[in-house]
Amino acid sequence: MKSRAVIFGFLFAFGFLLLTSRANWNLREIASPFLRAGSKWSEPAPVHGAGLTAEEQNNIEIYKAARLATVYITSTTVRRDFFYGPVASESLGSGFLINDDGFILTNFHVISGSARIQVTLADQTQYFAKALDTDRSDDLALIKINPKRKLEYLKLGDSDALQVGQKVLAIGDPFGLEGTLTVGVVSSIGRAINGENQQRLEGMIQTDAAINGGNSGGPLLDSSGSVIGINTAILGRTNIGIGFAMPINRAKALLSDFQAGRVTERPKPGVITELVAGDLAEALGLPRSGGLLVQNVIRGSSEDLAGVHGARQIVDIGNVELGIGGDLIVAIDGKRVEREDALIRAISQRRVGDTITLTIIRDGRKLQLPVKLLRPPADMQ
Repeated sequence: MKSRAVIFGFLFAFGFLLLTSRANWNLREIASPFLRAGSKWSEPAPVHGAGLTAEEQNNIEIYKAARLATVYITSTTVRRDFFYGPVASESLGSGFLINDDGFILTNFHVISGSARIQVTLADQTQYFAKALDTDRSDDLALIKINPKRKLEYLKLGDSDALQVGQKVLAIGDPFGLEGTLTVGVVSSIGRAINGENQQRLEGMIQTDAAINGGNSGGPLLDSSGSVIGINTAILGRTNIGIGFAMPINRAKALLSDFQAGRVTERPKPGVITELVAGDLAEALGLPRSGGLLVQNVIRGSSEDLAGVHGARQIVDIGNVELGIGGDLIVAIDGKRVEREDALIRAISQRRVGDTITLTIIRDGRKLQLPVKLLRPPADMQ
């Protein structure tokens, strides 16, 4: 029994030595090329990132330029408390320089009722500003500071050329966080929303670029860095990916009036319309090319006084109720209607007292209807 244990121990030791020597031999074979070359072991070289994409670089370049021209606005309003004592309250917003002399565009509601407007530049220089002109119907304001040096400013683009899906960048001071950049796309165009004090704002740009409190009045930029909108509103109190900007071409009309020394009086559409075309238009007995089907005409509006007809009855088209029997607007000043905001865009380029010509289809007949643009009724302002 004892001899078996001795033999077993001898075999175990021999096997262990054999395995150890073979493992060492394999390790030497693997390492021998490096050892022969006199090399030493070293850690792998760090792997660097692939660098910035073209789109990222575009975002950075736009931000660097636009940040210097975007300003932070604090407006102080004095109100009366329960005992009629004066109480000062502050509102925050954004704006942007449009020339090197200190002219700034922002929203009217950012400075509305303010006794004092203070502007902070990107380098933290502060100035007091004065309001030069306002357009309450489009929630726009032009203010000015008196800088001691020439300032960086933004160029104004063309909001009429916008396409759903194109990239946009918003810069502003949401919640007082200065110089914040958000990026998104144009989600829709021609939206109608209720702005401050339930004021109706027509023809708005919808975007998913995050807009929050304090962004109001800041620039919405295209991929070339041109301003195509002024960030104005969101749905509800917090951002849910749906923000709205006033098209910059509406601000251009304000600037034109100011430069000409005119009082800004902007007409507004007095009809509610629905864009119809294709199979839907044919099903309603209308030309397939379609147009804006008038649903309702606001009493006392320019269109009402010009004789535009609204819907005579309501029908169900699929899951949608649609008014039929009203005028179909197929062209405005000879230009064919192709977009749902065509009438808003046409009127926004006009002033009170101007006349536009609507080409309409009524009861199968094509008519030319001149519409003199009047001051909007009180319930439209």
